[in-house]
Amino acid sequence: MDIHDSTSSAPSTGPDWTQGIKLSTADRPARERHEWLREVIGREYANVEVTPPADGSLFNEMTIYPWQALRLSAIRSSAICLERLPREPHLISHDAYFAVVLLSGGYQLEQNGKAVFLQPGDLTLYDATLPHRIHCPQNFSKLIVSIPRPLLRDRIAGIEHCTALRIPGNQGIGAVAANLLRTSASQTGHLHAQQFSALADHALDLLTLALASVRPANFNLSRSRAIALNRIKDFIDRHLADPAMDSAMVAYGVGLSSRYINDLFKDEDTSLMRYIWQRRLENCRKDLLDPIHTGHRLSDIAFRWGFNDLSHFSRAFKQHFGCSPKAYRQQMKVQPRACSTDMP
Repeated sequence: MDIHDSTSSAPSTGPDWTQGIKLSTADRPARERHEWLREVIGREYANVEVTPPADGSLFNEMTIYPWQALRLSAIRSSAICLERLPREPHLISHDAYFAVVLLSGGYQLEQNGKAVFLQPGDLTLYDATLPHRIHCPQNFSKLIVSIPRPLLRDRIAGIEHCTALRIPGNQGIGAVAANLLRTSASQTGHLHAQQFSALADHALDLLTLALASVRPANFNLSRSRAIALNRIKDFIDRHLADPAMDSAMVAYGVGLSSRYINDLFKDEDTSLMRYIWQRRLENCRKDLLDPIHTGHRLSDIAFRWGFNDLSHFSRAFKQHFGCSPKAYRQQMKVQPRACSTDMP
C-alpha cells in the first residue's frame, strides 16, 4: 500500500456526514516538517522524540475522528521512530491507552520491558503516559484508537498488564475487533455522523474482549484491587482538608471511574463518601484530644479537616462517636473513656 493512498474512498460532505481532521506534513515546507510533526504528535497523542528516515524524506498524514469518548485516527507515514522518555503527561488528554491496528508495513513497540512485533492486521496496546519506543523501518499505515484510562480500567482489571502484547488479527476475537476498526475507518465517508458514533461502543466492547484474551493468566486480581484502593486512600488523605472533595474529584484524581471506586469500597463494607467523612471525623477527634489544639474553637478544627458547616459536623460527630464534639472534649478531660469511639 502506497503511503500516499487514501485510507477511505472519496468522502461525502455535509454536516450530517462523518468529518475528520486531516493533518499532513505535505502541507509544510520540507525544512519545517520534523519540528511540526513532533509538535502535532505531542499535542494529539503523546510527547515523544521523533527520528525521521535516514534519507530525510519525512512524510506523515493523520486523519482524526472524534468517536464519543474515544478517538479513531488513520495514519500513513514514511519510516519513523518515536520514543517517549520518562516524564509526566503535559496534557490531561494524554492520560490514555492507545490501541493500534497495523494496516501495512512493519511496527515494533517496546514498553515495560516487553517488545512486540506486528504484522499487518495485528493489534496491540500501549500506555501513552509511560516510556515507550515505536520503530517502523519502512512505509506503513495504521489505525489508533485513543481510549481514556478510566474506561479501560473500569472494564479490565489489570489492564496495565495488557500493554505491548500481540493480538493476532487473522483469527479469533482479534480478527473481529480489527475488522470492525478497519471497516469503520474505511467507510467514514459513507457513514452519517450518528451511525459512525454508534459504532464506538461496539469497538470498545470488542477491544475489551481482545485485550482480555491476552491478559497474563497469572494476573493477581485481588492484588490489583488492593493497589488501586491504597492509591485512592492516599489521594483522599492528601486532599482531606479540601471541602470541595467529592466522588468526581477523587475519580479524576486517581484515574478510575466512580462506579469502580465504590465497588472497591464495598469490599470494606463502606462507600467512598462515607470513608471520606469517617477520615475527617477521626482527624477531628484526634485534634480534640491534642493539647496543641486546646485553645482552638470547634469550628477551627472542623474547617481544618474539610467540613464547611459546623452544625453538620456536630451532627455527624455525635452520630459517629455517640456524643457532641463539645461534650467529647469536656468529658475526655475528666474521663477518657466517657464516649465510645467505635463505629455505630
